[in-house]
Amino acid sequence: MIYTCVDDYRRAAKSYLPKTIFDFVDGGSEREITLRANRGDFENIFFNPRTLVDVGKVDLSTELLGEQISMPLIIAPTGLAAIVHTEGDVAAARAAEQAGIPHVLSTTASDSIEKVAAGAGGNKWFQLYFFRDRELTRGFVERAQANDYQALVMTVDLVRGGKREKDIRNGFTVPPRITPQNFLDMVGHPRWLLRMAPHLKKITMGNVEGIDGAGEGVVALSAFMNEQLDPTISWDDLAWLRGIWDKPLLVKGVLNAEDARRMVDMGADGIIISNHGGRQLDGAPSTISVLREIADAVAGDADIILDSGIRRGADIVKALALGATACGIGKSMLYGLAVDGQSGVSGVIEMLRREIDLAMAMTGTRQIADLTADTLR
Repeated sequence: MIYTCVDDYRRAAKSYLPKTIFDFVDGGSEREITLRANRGDFENIFFNPRTLVDVGKVDLSTELLGEQISMPLIIAPTGLAAIVHTEGDVAAARAAEQAGIPHVLSTTASDSIEKVAAGAGGNKWFQLYFFRDRELTRGFVERAQANDYQALVMTVDLVRGGKREKDIRNGFTVPPRITPQNFLDMVGHPRWLLRMAPHLKKITMGNVEGIDGAGEGVVALSAFMNEQLDPTISWDDLAWLRGIWDKPLLVKGVLNAEDARRMVDMGADGIIISNHGGRQLDGAPSTISVLREIADAVAGDADIILDSGIRRGADIVKALALGATACGIGKSMLYGLAVDGQSGVSGVIEMLRREIDLAMAMTGTRQIADLTADTLR
């Protein structure tokens, strides 16, 4: 198949994956209003192209958290990547390393902090959920420190799990199992089934596995996670985390300018504007719609990353013009991973790289720093 855009990878993933699995990757919460807004609001933003500019050489490199990266993109954290391909998180981290961009490993990743550190180099970050047991939370931080992760991402928008109605209707489980309800769906996707069948019982949450009291098997680990996720996290916890982590610290799940400003004042080095890919609060604003007001509040005192809804290089260029430092991809990465493992993730990254280059050239922009609100109408 010829892939001309990320949506081609999405269509291929939809064909390859059972509906139960694809909807888990692709879907949002409740009526999916926010999920649709994440895409639709990008489509309502238009460029203000300038011509007669020498764009023979366009430079996509930029600085993020004091480090040079090859393009303004990161791999955002996603849970249970091994459910779409056996190569899992290590493959995504290797693709990011090859591309010269950061990879963010989720607390609920299939592969552990240690496995990804051993399997991939590059600029690795760890995304942290807060557990009721703060010593468990501290343990994740210490593991990230010991394995040379370069940044910590505190996620703040999971005080409750979103109501993901597609998953409920589909009877989604981890590991996936064949039931009378999904029998035709599963056997109707033989390529996925043949590849994954020997590995389904091995799917796990690598970072939680082995913790005292967590149990064995992904079902027990998932239940442990749900019990441990702390709905009482507060500003005091951000201060505590800042006190025990001496490398760059980012806060993810921010949609409010006042919150963003306070986080920066408390020592956050970066703000990740995210609505969890439309998977949490349905009716939350799209990320691109709140970017400008958050960028104004942060006022250049911290880096800003935007995720949720990125499908095109042009989306990234629009976000940078409105004040973002970089963008993150989660679903888009998983489409590539599902289709062809590490090579698929690399294909998605390089597709976005070419599209960023094209959009910058066509707007008369030679380097990332030249992207401003004047780039847009």
